[in-house]
Amino acid sequence: MPDLSSHKLSPAQDRFLRSARVAHLATANVDAHGNSQPYVVPVCYVFDGESIFSVLDAKPKSTPLRQLRRVRNILANPRVSLTVDHYEEDWACLRYVMVLGDAELIQEGPDWTRSIKMLREKYPQYREMDLAESPVIKIAPARFIPWSFEPEF
Repeated sequence: MPDLSSHKLSPAQDRFLRSARVAHLATANVDAHGNSQPYVVPVCYVFDGESIFSVLDAKPKSTPLRQLRRVRNILANPRVSLTVDHYEEDWACLRYVMVLGDAELIQEGPDWTRSIKMLREKYPQYREMDLAESPVIKIAPARFIPWSFEPEF
């Protein structure tokens, strides 16, 4: 089994993180009494080897993009967790990589432009969406926590 507190990914873990199609982003708010409530949503994302990017896209939402709970949570508390997992009925094939880090919203600049390009390359659905006004969540990983039954993972 891999080192559970690693700061670097093995080649197999890096490939897994880059190729997976969906992740689960956990954010948490902090209320006036110091209490925290976790909030988890599935997200599409890209990993460039250094950062993770997820765009707030134009899929139907009942709330304006900047008022989404994950956005409000990140603005109040930038510490996030992102989990990318693979499930099969054969549990010997189970694996995941959890990423702990800090998130920020970016809406312009080289990281925004590059992240939109990478997201459009990975997800054909984004090629037809107008993302010009869409903020991107950028996660700076502080720690990777991989797990698998497979020793080479």
